[in-house]
Amino acid sequence: MINTNRYNYYFYLLLSILVVVLLFVSNTLSISYKEALNVFVNNSVLTYVTNTSLYIFGQNDIALRLPFILFYILSVLMMYKITENYFNKESDRFISICIFMLLPGVLSASLLVNSAIIVTFLTLLYLYYYKITNKHSYVLLCLFVFIDNSFAILFLALFFYSLKDKKSLLPWISLILFSLSMYIYGFSTIGKPRGFFLDTFAIYASIFSPLLFLYFFYSIYRIGFKEKEKSLTWYISTTALILSFLFSFRQRVYIEDFAPYVVISLPFMLKIFFHSYRVRLKEFRKKHNIAVVLVLFMLFINVFFTIVNKPLYLVLPNAKKHFVYKYHFIKELAEELKRNNIDMISSNDEQLLLRLKFYGINEGTKHYISLDEFDSYKLKMTVSYYNKDLYKVYIK
Repeated sequence: MINTNRYNYYFYLLLSILVVVLLFVSNTLSISYKEALNVFVNNSVLTYVTNTSLYIFGQNDIALRLPFILFYILSVLMMYKITENYFNKESDRFISICIFMLLPGVLSASLLVNSAIIVTFLTLLYLYYYKITNKHSYVLLCLFVFIDNSFAILFLALFFYSLKDKKSLLPWISLILFSLSMYIYGFSTIGKPRGFFLDTFAIYASIFSPLLFLYFFYSIYRIGFKEKEKSLTWYISTTALILSFLFSFRQRVYIEDFAPYVVISLPFMLKIFFHSYRVRLKEFRKKHNIAVVLVLFMLFINVFFTIVNKPLYLVLPNAKKHFVYKYHFIKELAEELKRNNIDMISSNDEQLLLRLKFYGINEGTKHYISLDEFDSYKLKMTVSYYNKDLYKVYIK
């Protein structure tokens, strides 16, 4: 009991630190074009969630990202509850939740305006209900249909999982909900058929970190071919992974639709790892120890660059290659425009106008702004990080 309380204390301490970090980082980011669409144009659950926060806390970057940080907290807490009594040792559970909190895909989802972290939380909520009641919540499943299109993956996974129980209603309900989801949201087949398998693989590696993703493959294989009883989580993660790779042979997949169902596999991955580690004598654990050190080092690097990412511009020859380029510069540009008494602007660049609108620069004909230099410009504004000019606009 004392040991459990100690790890609980460590868990809540780390979670508190990470939340403070996420709030700090959220204030260093500018709104992206896709995020601006969700605020001003789109009409979805994501739009209502975001605009409610902006209405309560004001139109600023922290308020923009606060709902997703809250869903991150709820997801972590839900995962912590799900893994209660799952591992043989409390220390294993603590390591599992720490890695989950630090996963690149989970951290980034908590900072960006997209549905991934919401889907992660709701999926974990469904799994927690199933764990404590051993029943499927059909109310939650029906609700999920109207929240996000990616729940079609969950419905399909539940259909495969329920086939072993012919007396259950779940196969019929999950199939009906999957069909309804496809009817409401459809399935995109835009563009010429192209293979994006390697791109998808690389994105998954960045979401997990490369070594963890390779071990995820091994875990899926081991459970699939060597275990008679496969958990609901295994069905969900495997279905999402296989679908994403199948679709990637034809088109670029929207990885945010699949990633929430893959990251929830972390506990059973680590359970397999800990078992494999402890059945070996100490002198035969060298490879495992090296793997652990490498994984933790990569996670630390990820957290570090999540907090301190702007110095990377100093070493990148092309600023647009920066992994958060789409989330920089606009706030600083808006502040510079206001310092020059410019609060209304026109442009051929609709994306730029929509992003500036969030910071109080509205559309008007008094001034014209462009990212491309033109002969008659009267004013040039430059956004610099660490004395390196990175973003230029021209105004008349």
